[in-house]
Amino acid sequence: MPTPDKPPSRERLIASNRGQMLVFAALTLILTVATVWGGRIWLRNSETLRFAVGNANGPEARFAAKLDAVLKNTSSRLRLKIVPNADGAKALTQFDRKEAELAVLRTDAKIPPRARAMAILEHDVLLLISPGSKKLKSLAELKKKKIAVLAEGDNNAAFVRNILEIPDGSDANSRVQMAPPNSTLDKLFSSGGYGAVVAIAHASAIIKDKSFEQYAKRGQFTLNAIEEAKTLARRNPGISEETLAKGMLSSAPEIPDDDLDTIGLQWLLVAQSRVPTTTADELARTIYENKAELALDNRFASRIEPADVDKDAFIVAHPGAAEYINDATKSFMDRYSDLMYLAAAALSVIGSVFVALYTKVTRIAPEKASELATAILDIGERIAHANSMDTLDKLQDELEAILRGAVIGLRDGTISSDGLDTFKLGYEFVRDEIGMRRESLKRQAGHDDNVVIVKTAQSA
Repeated sequence: MPTPDKPPSRERLIASNRGQMLVFAALTLILTVATVWGGRIWLRNSETLRFAVGNANGPEARFAAKLDAVLKNTSSRLRLKIVPNADGAKALTQFDRKEAELAVLRTDAKIPPRARAMAILEHDVLLLISPGSKKLKSLAELKKKKIAVLAEGDNNAAFVRNILEIPDGSDANSRVQMAPPNSTLDKLFSSGGYGAVVAIAHASAIIKDKSFEQYAKRGQFTLNAIEEAKTLARRNPGISEETLAKGMLSSAPEIPDDDLDTIGLQWLLVAQSRVPTTTADELARTIYENKAELALDNRFASRIEPADVDKDAFIVAHPGAAEYINDATKSFMDRYSDLMYLAAAALSVIGSVFVALYTKVTRIAPEKASELATAILDIGERIAHANSMDTLDKLQDELEAILRGAVIGLRDGTISSDGLDTFKLGYEFVRDEIGMRRESLKRQAGHDDNVVIVKTAQSA
């Protein structure tokens, strides 16, 4: 009868299983880190936003180009595809048709219903200028005069006619005209019979314009307040109240000589409402944290401001931008919650796979308690052939060694409790057999005391 393979020793079994557990634990951590890293790359996969702009050389297009460069320099996952159009109106039409995710608009434009504000890029202020020392007392007085609009873009003349409530028609066009290209205040007042000039320009550019100081030194114009600024702002939500600070146009002489009320318009970067919140949040973060790099040479976008996050704002802020504006400092959990959830899920799945692999395949399984019954029964078979007390003592020692090994194995996991009842039954049966065989030998000897003495002597 072939002898069965000797089961692995307790030390070998424990060392092998512990080694496997360490290897699987290390693999679990390595694969979890790899999964999270891959997930991070996947989450940060490049996303391209289409940016509709007007003329390719206009301020919107140049701002878009700078923003795209900043996104690349900051290793953002966002990229821009700049889509030029003939003018700003066509860019907004493209945005309204959902053919672009971003656009720049001035608040007197026709606002697409799905536009959500990301940032205030610039303010345009209205300068109401009259020749010499002639002051204009009200807009009603202004309506009676021939007006030249000194600004870029024909829409500015329409804006002036709108605030003056001059109806469209040939008379309106003659009363409010766009100033010819390269016009100056002195030329307009000396040649065209204009009673007033309305200049509309970026606030940041006006501060840097030294021509106003030169005109002021010659006493050629008067800067007028618009007393109806609050009324106009309430009547037209796209119009904002603005203040011309003391000395804003000229420091010597000071023009204005005190803070002056006027009106203005805002240039907004807008995004489609369907742009994901996380995308808008990242874009807003890039814009607000890199303002200096986004300013143009002509001072456009030189003082970027947060979008109005009030629910009743003229253009509602995008939720992603509002989230950043309201809480610019995010906690560790806010920043990395997605990766942490991914790590927890990956750890759970990968850990479960390795636990199953270890328990079902690679682990050296502990010896079942029932398998020890074979060794016990082998002892039982040898009891019948034991003809001396010494032989029985050796069998007793073997039986006790098996019991001791079983107890230690159950404790350290090298023996499982499977078949423990069978083991107990076999142990008790063989133990009783040894006892009965011992009694039988004593009776056969016929002098029990001598047997005990011999045993004691031999044991000694």
